[in-house]
Amino acid sequence: MEQPWIHKKSTDGLFILAPSFIVVAIVFIFQDAIQAIERYYSFYTWLFLIVFIDVAHVYATLFKTYFVPSAFKKRKALLITLPIICFGIGMVLFAFGSAVFWSVLAYVAVFHFIRQQYGIMRLYSRNEGKTAWTSGFDNLVIYTATGYPMLYWFLSSPREFNWFTEFDFFKFESILLLEVLRWCYAFVVVIYLFRTVFMAVKTQYFNIPKHAIIIGTFLSWYVGIVYFNNDLVFTLLNVVSHGIPYMALIYLNEIEKKSATDLGVLNYVKGLKGVLLFLLFLFAVAFFEEYVWEVAVWNEKFTTPYFAVSNWQFIVVPLLTVPQLTHYFLDGFIWRSKAA
Repeated sequence: MEQPWIHKKSTDGLFILAPSFIVVAIVFIFQDAIQAIERYYSFYTWLFLIVFIDVAHVYATLFKTYFVPSAFKKRKALLITLPIICFGIGMVLFAFGSAVFWSVLAYVAVFHFIRQQYGIMRLYSRNEGKTAWTSGFDNLVIYTATGYPMLYWFLSSPREFNWFTEFDFFKFESILLLEVLRWCYAFVVVIYLFRTVFMAVKTQYFNIPKHAIIIGTFLSWYVGIVYFNNDLVFTLLNVVSHGIPYMALIYLNEIEKKSATDLGVLNYVKGLKGVLLFLLFLFAVAFFEEYVWEVAVWNEKFTTPYFAVSNWQFIVVPLLTVPQLTHYFLDGFIWRSKAA
């Protein structure tokens, strides 16, 4: 059986599978340097990690939906109404206070991050025989890889990093629950390793990309949340392991593999120059959004006396989160039936 690459071995390996492993290696090798970077170069880490990866990947969804004529026509009602609904949801949540707003958004974001790992794993499992046992166990493994670190975060002493704000998650410190979960986590890891070796010997086949995404997920989520208690380490692993594979998946599977008739105006982003144009567009839109966030809400990286909207936060904040929230919800539809 051939390996189920989404695009091809080299591009899948470099842009979808490798980011988790590369960042984990960087974190362990350059721990001291990372602390110095966090201390003295916070603007550049914000620019490259938050703006050019985290926020930029949100807008990559446009190249699978709004910018693709056939896709837009197929889901026209959804693509038009969903941003409006998201704005309405944001307004309602913000009416209960900013703490409620950011908390709900954080839980939705975590679910989205978890589901991406599940979705990529399923893409790489598409050629395997599906039974309740095999697919069910794979699901258990990927949800264990992501779920245990999050539960550790909820149940342990305060961490040195946040998702959005300091009070996003409900916390309940419990050493007993942590110990029980630790043993459950270890049990699943051991069973996964034994089962993987057993099936590889039995079938004479090893699904390289599927197991790479599983192992990479285990490493990035555990190292970023449990092993290290450092804001930049968490951001590196969380953002890079999520954002780069997503942008690569959009480009390689939704642009590079599509015919000219399917793409329409997106033919301009094919080829080497097209990749640069694709990235420049994402970077520019992401920077514009974050600049507006900064001058209108956060006032940390940029400030201006000519853009005071403090009395309009109940509109501005929900409006600015529309792209992000739409991206979270839309991903539940656009990948659902995708097999390749």
